[in-house]
Amino acid sequence: MDHIGIGLHGAFRRADAVATFGAYRVRRAQEFGEWSTPWSGVLIETARAADPLTIAPAAVQLGGSDVVLAGPTAAALHGCTAVPVTPVHMMAPYGHWLRRRPGLVVHNGPLPDDDRLQLHGLPVLGLERTLTDVLCTSTPPDALAVADEVLAMIDPAVRERFRAEVASRLRRRRDPRGARRGARLLEVATGLAESPAESWLLWRIVDSGFPTPEVNWRLRGPDGREIRRLDLAWPELRIVVEYNGYTFHVDRTVEDDARAEDLRRRGWIVITLWADDLKDPAPFERALDDAFRARGVDTSRREVGMLRGRRHRDGYLRGA
Repeated sequence: MDHIGIGLHGAFRRADAVATFGAYRVRRAQEFGEWSTPWSGVLIETARAADPLTIAPAAVQLGGSDVVLAGPTAAALHGCTAVPVTPVHMMAPYGHWLRRRPGLVVHNGPLPDDDRLQLHGLPVLGLERTLTDVLCTSTPPDALAVADEVLAMIDPAVRERFRAEVASRLRRRRDPRGARRGARLLEVATGLAESPAESWLLWRIVDSGFPTPEVNWRLRGPDGREIRRLDLAWPELRIVVEYNGYTFHVDRTVEDDARAEDLRRRGWIVITLWADDLKDPAPFERALDDAFRARGVDTSRREVGMLRGRRHRDGYLRGA
């Protein structure tokens, strides 16, 4: 059934479909499974029900003209892959009738015109506002991954200016909850991580009390030529963590082993981490702890801080 002009990306209001095709035709389309309803009053093409770019506009059709896509959903529409589009996050003005329901998270707050823009024909919070909110409200690993992805999108020439603007927004935020944590995450973010998993691992390291490592640090020879690019490194201590994700490293065992051995010959302590190792990070933390102690760094204070924060961090841990 052709419904071009009454919706966007396969999502439309039921009232518009009835006005265009008639109640009988709409009811038959639902009975035959051609259209389905994620929320009362909204229809989507069933064949596109799993498409985030269909679910998001369905939420907009539900909320009306004064709502805007926000949080992780806005981040995903801006191009971030670290967080899913669904459940759909929306920002609505104070007093708006829209309420949270399955598959939809509703936030209430001010919506200055400067914070709104159009992406894919949809109302979305701007990148600075989106990152500010995600830093304060998403789990720390996801928030850091989004911050890294956003910074990577920004021209390096203006990246620090962008970071400063987000930091200013964090300080001015009306709702102070999460702002202090968000500022710390913004400091840690570099925009150099090559995957969300690297950002999640970086948060694991920092949150466990270890010094912040250099991300994708370039090891150079005497002539200045780049020899290796190290995932997470403490160059002054010659300690490196190499993260081997499945996508790129599954068939590279021989090459990865040779790379690690070359680094050891150069005097580095190499800790190799696979994706499954993040499910139980305790052995990795012990290995990193041993590496720092081998370099003469006292980690006893870190252990005290780690135990004090364990209850909170376990809720944030996610596999890769």
